[in-house]
Amino acid sequence: MAPGLQNGKLSKELPYIGQQENEDTYPDSARRFSKASARGKVSLDVLNENSPLLSPQRVEDDSSPTDSDTSVDELDFLDGEEQEESKSPYLLSLGMSKASLAIVWIIGPLSGVIVQPYIGIRSDNCRSRFGKRKPFMIGGATATLISFLALAWTREIVHGFLGFFGADPESHFVKTVTICFAVGWVCLLDVAINTVQAGIRAFIVDNAPTHQQEDANAWAGVILGIGSVLGYLSGYVNLPRIMPFFGNTQFKVLSVITCIALGGTVLISTLCITERDPRHDPPPPTEQTGVLAFFKQIYRSARRLSPQIRKVCEVQFFNWIGWFPFLFYITTYIGQLHVNPIFRANPDMSPKEVDEAWESATRVGSFALLIFAITSFSSNMVLPFFVVPTYRAPSPSKSTSSFHSSTSAHRNGHQPTTPGGTPLPMSASMTSFFPPPPDEASHSRVARLLSLAQIPWLTLRRAWLLSHLLFAVCMALTFFITTPTAATVLAGVVGLSWALSLWAPFALISAEISKHDAQARKTGGTNDDQAGVVLGLHNVAISAPQMLATLVSSIIFRIAQKPRGEPGDDSVGWVMRFGGVAALVAAYMTSRLREEGVSTEVKGKEDGAADGRESEMV
Repeated sequence: MAPGLQNGKLSKELPYIGQQENEDTYPDSARRFSKASARGKVSLDVLNENSPLLSPQRVEDDSSPTDSDTSVDELDFLDGEEQEESKSPYLLSLGMSKASLAIVWIIGPLSGVIVQPYIGIRSDNCRSRFGKRKPFMIGGATATLISFLALAWTREIVHGFLGFFGADPESHFVKTVTICFAVGWVCLLDVAINTVQAGIRAFIVDNAPTHQQEDANAWAGVILGIGSVLGYLSGYVNLPRIMPFFGNTQFKVLSVITCIALGGTVLISTLCITERDPRHDPPPPTEQTGVLAFFKQIYRSARRLSPQIRKVCEVQFFNWIGWFPFLFYITTYIGQLHVNPIFRANPDMSPKEVDEAWESATRVGSFALLIFAITSFSSNMVLPFFVVPTYRAPSPSKSTSSFHSSTSAHRNGHQPTTPGGTPLPMSASMTSFFPPPPDEASHSRVARLLSLAQIPWLTLRRAWLLSHLLFAVCMALTFFITTPTAATVLAGVVGLSWALSLWAPFALISAEISKHDAQARKTGGTNDDQAGVVLGLHNVAISAPQMLATLVSSIIFRIAQKPRGEPGDDSVGWVMRFGGVAALVAAYMTSRLREEGVSTEVKGKEDGAADGRESEMV
């Protein structure tokens, strides 16, 4: 839900968030809603907070709104994990009915189940001189940029093309073509995003040694947090006024900014990081084409997963059953708490007044999402200081390679090394924030000083386990929360759990893949299932439960949801509590993960060269 803007103007009601919440003050607030809505047109469909899978409603005004009337909820389309929720307002603004939206909602998870494993297999078998992952990163990023821009300018493209043949922009035919055009680009956007994500995640695994996997994935979580915070903050800024040359709506401006950011960062990564030359790898197995062959290969790869990776995927299945209701419905939950006193004090409100109340409630919920994003970002920055790293770098005496020799080996088909190494364990963010001093003695002192922040028993696995329990407790607290302010605090606390969900599973799986890769290279063999297909299967464990959670949520809504405008609708609360139960199952599954012991070593040596790669368990 987009915060803070109404018809291109900064909302004057934002300071109302978190202020007086007793029932006596809400009637005055309801009257202010009417005055605020008089300043501009409000789309009733956009403001409808009922489940779109259960309460399809016709658009009362069949006319397609102009760009200036398009809800700024469109901007949330740019947020990664809430992508499916965010595309709905934009399609609604084009005239799509809520009944049709149910199909669009399935596209994201479905593409994640199919596209990422497919791209993973193709990239693992790629033997291009440009590398295994770069062609898919560049191709996926290019398709994403085109899809974003085409989607943002859908109305102009369709109206301009059909207008050339004399079609009336307000005709039913033009509206239908506009919706179909937009849905087509939504499908392509989902496929493109999954392609570039599959390439980037595997790119991290391939280009960081085992002991730096936690570091790399922690930084990936930090960058995601920055994007989320900036995305929510953008809802409080009139971007078309600041950057009119990018477009006349929030969505258009943000689409251009997103394209610049994505294109720039992918370009920097591909130019600055030298990927291992896959032409030095053994030839890929003979490929069988066809849909059936693809699913057979996925099945075989799933059966070959190591026990540790399989258990992480099992945790993620239940973890995402829990996260899906929260990410999709937290704004609705907080909004319901906001409107409950208004509906109790004004039982005979008209539909228009109800929509005005929900408009303000939506901004309250969006502010909570901003707090959630800030907490998650801050946690991603701070947590690695306290978590004991699973691996440590080889000591300088064991790793004698220089930067240039490491780069040369990388280009010749070997895994990268870590120049210099570090003699003492340092957590992910520590190694990134504090580069090693030039002399070994100073480096040792810095390492010992920073290691004092670590909690000896707090491994990454245990931190992830605690995050599940924290999430479950927060969802149980929804029984007792009655005000939007308390719910906003709750959302902020849950941001800590979200930070670990963005970090821990990827770090654990990446380290396991890297470890097996190092062992295979040490013995001169090959790793049958490389980063691409393994991370693709991991994404199946993330995407598939979203469809299951959608089904269960719909059943709960059918049973518990009250008519719109009635106070005390706790259906969303029950959906989130269902997610809390799933988090408890995820916590139990996490407790079954193997805790790496101190006696285990992972070493990777390169044949006949000084360049070596080895990582030791802490």
